[in-house]
Amino acid sequence: MILCSTVKNITVSIADDVYRAARVQAAEQDTSVSGLVAEYLRSLTHAGDAEFERLEAQQQRIQKEIESFRAAERLGREDVHARAIR
Repeated sequence: MILCSTVKNITVSIADDVYRAARVQAAEQDTSVSGLVAEYLRSLTHAGDAEFERLEAQQQRIQKEIESFRAAERLGREDVHARAIR
C-alpha cells in the first residue's frame, strides 16, 4: 500500500546561533532541523487535542453530578447580581 500526502515547505528566519544549536540537536536525535520543526509543530496540534479531550471529560464528569435541574430553581436577575464578585 502506498500512502501519498502533500508536504508544505516553509521559510523561517532565525539567528545563526539558534540554527547551529538546532543542527546539533538534530544530529543528536538522528534527524534534520526540518524534522525537529515538523515534530514540534505536530506536538502543538496534539497538545490542543489533549486539552480538548481533558475539557470534554471534565464536562461529562460535571454533568453526571447534576441529579436534576428545573427552570423554577434558577436564580432571579437580582439574586445573580447580588452574588457577583466585586
